Amino acid sequence: MNRRNYQKELDRTIEENQRQGRIPRLLIHSCCAPCSSYVLEYLSEYFDITVYYYNPNIYPGREYHKRVKEQEMLIRSIPHKNPIHLVEGAFEPEEFYSVVRGHENDREGGERCFLCYRLRLSEAAKVAAAGKYDYFTTTLSISPLKNADKLNEIGEELAEEFGVAYLSSDFKKRNGYKRSVELSEKYGLYRQDYCGCVFSRRERAPEALDTNSRL
Repeated sequence: MNRRNYQKELDRTIEENQRQGRIPRLLIHSCCAPCSSYVLEYLSEYFDITVYYYNPNIYPGREYHKRVKEQEMLIRSIPHKNPIHLVEGAFEPEEFYSVVRGHENDREGGERCFLCYRLRLSEAAKVAAAGKYDYFTTTLSISPLKNADKLNEIGEELAEEFGVAYLSSDFKKRNGYKRSVELSEKYGLYRQDYCGCVFSRRERAPEALDTNSRL
């Protein structure tokens, strides 16, 4: 069975909108400023973008707030043909811990991560449907550590559920990840060394954990 080429699917969507003279409204779930950098540079040419920053998985709280500020700074700094807006979702760590309960010891990239994908994309789909956006998607697929097939599968399921189209994508293609590193250097963005949650941090640097609090 041939794997889908999400980049070609995205190309076709962009081409169709251009033929129609449309600038669709796109809600992009963003995991962090570095991952969103290339995506915003690329897609702001073709879409009116709202960045939806909803990441209840991030540990600790000070890390969450640091990443929000980096996202705000990037949006102010990066050139864009069409508007880029920012909406910050609620920071609800207990939502994340509830969703992944029983998967605390999964390796990064496994079922716990898939549950986290669904949590964040579900909220993005709700916001996109309520705001009558044309599409929603996520920056998560730019990471070499993230499963683009699973992200697109979940996104398309939620598109059916909430009645808003999912923009199929794999942003690591066409050197997207490499470009995100270049843009991070250009804008002086803070690039974290772990995905965001307490479990991914434990895998990378267990000695750095605050053992008195998971929040």
